[in-house]
Amino acid sequence: MGISRRRFLQATGAAGATLLWGGPAWAATTGTTLDVAALPLGGQGYRRLQAGPGWPVVVRSDLAPPGAGRADRRVPLACFVQFTDMHMVDTQSPARFEYTHPLLGAGAFRAHETLAQHTSAALVRKVDELRAGPFTGRPIDLVVTTGDNTDNHELVELDWFLTVLNGGRITANTGDPTRYEGVQDSGVAAYWNPHSALVDDYKARGFPVVPGLLDAAIRPFDSPGLRVPWYCTFGNHDDSVVGTLPDGIPFIDALYTSDRKVVGVDATTATRVARAFTDPAAIPDALAALVSSAGGGGVVRRVTPDARRRPFTTAEFVQAHLDPRHTGPGPHGHGFTQDNADGVDVFYTFRIAPGVTGVSLDTTTTGGFSEGSIGLHQYLWLERVLKRNSSRYYDVLGLRRRQDVTDELFVLFSHHSSWTMDNLLPDRRRPLDPRLGGDALVDLLGRFPNVVAWVNGHTHENRIVPHGTGERAFWEINTAAHVDHPQHARVIELVDNADGTLSLFTTLVEGDAPYAADYGDRSPRGLASLAREFAFNDLHADPAAVGAVVDRNTELVVAGRSPVR
Repeated sequence: MGISRRRFLQATGAAGATLLWGGPAWAATTGTTLDVAALPLGGQGYRRLQAGPGWPVVVRSDLAPPGAGRADRRVPLACFVQFTDMHMVDTQSPARFEYTHPLLGAGAFRAHETLAQHTSAALVRKVDELRAGPFTGRPIDLVVTTGDNTDNHELVELDWFLTVLNGGRITANTGDPTRYEGVQDSGVAAYWNPHSALVDDYKARGFPVVPGLLDAAIRPFDSPGLRVPWYCTFGNHDDSVVGTLPDGIPFIDALYTSDRKVVGVDATTATRVARAFTDPAAIPDALAALVSSAGGGGVVRRVTPDARRRPFTTAEFVQAHLDPRHTGPGPHGHGFTQDNADGVDVFYTFRIAPGVTGVSLDTTTTGGFSEGSIGLHQYLWLERVLKRNSSRYYDVLGLRRRQDVTDELFVLFSHHSSWTMDNLLPDRRRPLDPRLGGDALVDLLGRFPNVVAWVNGHTHENRIVPHGTGERAFWEINTAAHVDHPQHARVIELVDNADGTLSLFTTLVEGDAPYAADYGDRSPRGLASLAREFAFNDLHADPAAVGAVVDRNTELVVAGRSPVR
């Protein structure tokens, strides 16, 4: 339902979080979850989706009171879109461990993963369609993707990622150019085999038989590419084996381009391999199990080797962005410069809008395992950047200092969230550099009143967390994955309320695809629709990943001074 402007102003002046159903009447809700959102049909079992009611706007006053009448005074400062955890998946790669999925969950195998490239292309189409922020009408300044752009840091996945965002033709297939060679037509009951009448573990839970789905998934299709500039942040799946195991293990590195793919193992072997993803001491035992499985101890499929599956280095990742062939809508390098080309320091600053600077951080470590941290070298660099642009900051003792500089507002971007930065293993790019956790980064950002937000991914869920109090406060905005349910991107609009506060409007959007498609629909929009349905019903889908209402469409109020415009 709609809501009047007067009612909106009255509601947003109230203390505490306030829900506004349907969004304010003056907001351009069309094409966003303010207007309509996916809703399952029925109450249990495998469910198809339909268009459901939009979600409300929640005015959050955790960090500052919302001033009455601010809607009449506010000035838009910036509008950008966050993409995250796209996971361009080479589903046929021999260097995957799908057979661990009953133990490790969606990170190992997803029923919908052959359609991951279609999902991200649908979100590109959505952003192209929106063009502007729903609350301010300000044209979208840019898109930032906050890591896990690829799934297994393969060269072919990197090519798909760049093509989805820049535009062009994608053939999401490796190995044999004429047929699919992955686990989903293996006849192994642990996976959804959509072509087959086999009653596998997924069909036993209601998944349909969809003849021709895998053939359609590997056919060429076109992504229109973004119409606005985009910037890239690095994630753990962009620098390690399936986002977890470190590079440099010869047997695993050789798997990428081998002609044998293990599609099934016994429960004991699966347990031995799965343990290595969380326990470094278990890696030798897991290697022994992998060697045995590949040698005939498991169900092994002969596949067509493909040199494009070779894992890329961090330097190659950056250099691909710097290649003029991949500039697309710009900027050249998508944030990376020649200073990053050696792959050692892949963090940088960029201009979001006049008076608003973005900082892209690298919270990964080549030491392995999925969680993150930040090196001391990068921490000190970030501190210098913030000091140079703040007339108000606090030293480590909490004492305010002043400098003769103009305040610049800062929005930080990283892959990991503050609560997933507890992996202090050394990074081989700077092996002697101490690693710091999320608490240290939160404390640093709290010293600078002109830091207004930290935007990240990794968790595959929607969650918004306030940090600090008064002028030493900022919002942490964590957004769900494209590859998993609920497949959201987030529009973020920064405004000056002209009363000593700023507001960040966050609006979730879904891909440009119908909520229900015929199982015979092989169009890109139809396949993206089916991917959404299969993701919702995946055995490892987390219904809570959509977040509470306070984590979705919000107005986040924060104390702050206006930048010079």
